[in-house]
Amino acid sequence: RGDRTNSFGKGCPLRCLWCNNPESIDPFPSIMFDSRLCLKFGDCIRNSGGRIRLAGDTLVIDRENITCPDSLRDVCASKALTIAGENMSVDRIISKIEKDLPFYEMSEGGVTLSGGEPFAQEGELIELLAELKKRNIHISAETSLHVPWENIEKCLALVDVFLADLKHTDPGKFSFFTGGNAGLVMENFRKLDASGAEFVVRVPVVPDFNLSGPELRSIIDFASGLRNSREIHFIPFHSLAKEKYLFLGKDYVFGNALNVEKSELAPYVQYAELKGLTAKIMN
Repeated sequence: RGDRTNSFGKGCPLRCLWCNNPESIDPFPSIMFDSRLCLKFGDCIRNSGGRIRLAGDTLVIDRENITCPDSLRDVCASKALTIAGENMSVDRIISKIEKDLPFYEMSEGGVTLSGGEPFAQEGELIELLAELKKRNIHISAETSLHVPWENIEKCLALVDVFLADLKHTDPGKFSFFTGGNAGLVMENFRKLDASGAEFVVRVPVVPDFNLSGPELRSIIDFASGLRNSREIHFIPFHSLAKEKYLFLGKDYVFGNALNVEKSELAPYVQYAELKGLTAKIMN
């Protein structure tokens, strides 16, 4: 609701093959390189301790052996090489968020925690949430729910709305595509439901993963069976993250997959509404 500030944390326990934020998966700073911007000044090479070299016209980055990516932050004048992610104190985060307070007041907005996985963060998360609450800032948190329940439980009184992903109900398929445990997610959904917390079920709809009638209906059936479940959001797959994988030097399994069109999801919106849920297709 309203104008919102997104705060992205790094680090995620899942490895979803289609992830839209691959730079947020690893908990440490990530090196991104856009060869189109490279003017070959050589500053990154000189500051890399031999871990970056020029092979012909191609810059070769030995990411696995660069132990301190921060040493390369801001060394590239052309911004071809950038570092995604940095350590920030709670005070610094709050100081940035407070600049947006007038917008929240006008629109009844707030802060959305995203990632990565917010509830995989260390104890500073509780401190951040508490500081936001002191300022009466509305807090929503995007989460995979793929964390120990204790991580979520200690935040229940501090988060206004949980935007929780229900990606699949089949353990085998969930594990193959995400590296995770579907049972943990579904059990956490049940506990979140029993806690009385406000939540929205979100379904990333991905080709070859869950874009089929039986799979989406199974997800909807689980969501509608939760006592306090009111709303479900379908998030159509798109391949806009393709460049990010290239910049990170990673392969993108879904690079050639077709985008999911909203029209494909219309029958599942209808089914969800028949099951008593308010359903939306997100952009």
